Amino acid sequence: MDSIKNLVGFKGDLKAFFEYMKTDKKFMPYKTPEEVLAAFEHIHQRMKPNLKKMFDVEPKTPFEIRQTEAFRAASASAEYNQGSADGSRPGIFYVPILDAKTFNITSGIKSLFLHEAIPGHHYQISLTQENKSLPNFRRFGGHNAYVEGWALYCESLGKELGLYQDPYQHMGALGDEMHRAIRLVVDVAIHTKNMSREEAIKYMTDNEAISTEGATAEIERYMGIPAQALGYKTGAMKIRELRTRYEKELGPKFKLSAFHTEVLKDGSLPLSVFETKMNTWAESQK
Repeated sequence: MDSIKNLVGFKGDLKAFFEYMKTDKKFMPYKTPEEVLAAFEHIHQRMKPNLKKMFDVEPKTPFEIRQTEAFRAASASAEYNQGSADGSRPGIFYVPILDAKTFNITSGIKSLFLHEAIPGHHYQISLTQENKSLPNFRRFGGHNAYVEGWALYCESLGKELGLYQDPYQHMGALGDEMHRAIRLVVDVAIHTKNMSREEAIKYMTDNEAISTEGATAEIERYMGIPAQALGYKTGAMKIRELRTRYEKELGPKFKLSAFHTEVLKDGSLPLSVFETKMNTWAESQK
């Protein structure tokens, strides 16, 4: 983050840089909700050539980007709503847009799309539901560390997919990484170290560019669902660890698209079972 601040020639500390990115009008270029939705579709189109190189299998389930309905937008975050197994209902990436003129491009919109939409939740959930060889409890169920771990791992694919070229948008992706790191601290501390709600909110606002209201909503979620936030990082780290290990072990025999196919093809698994499966696959590639 500090190197990006220096790269763009910002004079001031990181906290001032966060504030600048949150408030400067040049980072809020949109006038209508349609322009915001078009920006997400542009991300989708820009990735397509690289997606074909990194994934052998794409879901048959249709995909759409929609604005979150007005009646729930104020309390909603961007989210993925899974399609139906038969493809009659598309997978939908919902974006809440209360005021398009304040929609900020440094808020990690590219990493958000990679996580919630493609190749994150849309690929993983749709491919699992479409796999009729799995029993229904596997097609329509999921383990937090695997499902969210995959989506978080997908955020790290931005550069390989041709995104994060702009330093400010890269900063948005790093902001998301910082957020994930902070919640490892507060999730554990709340449930095992007697950290209070107020201390957790302060820790979050002290260490990232987030409003008190945003931090409060996050912390209350971690209070109510212990280790859910922890699961994201646990799963993503395991997928990344296995990829790095196989790249080293297999050398030129390692194919990223084949690795991704193997990660996704059997649906959600507990991480220990998942690792055993992946190791068996890696052995078969030698």
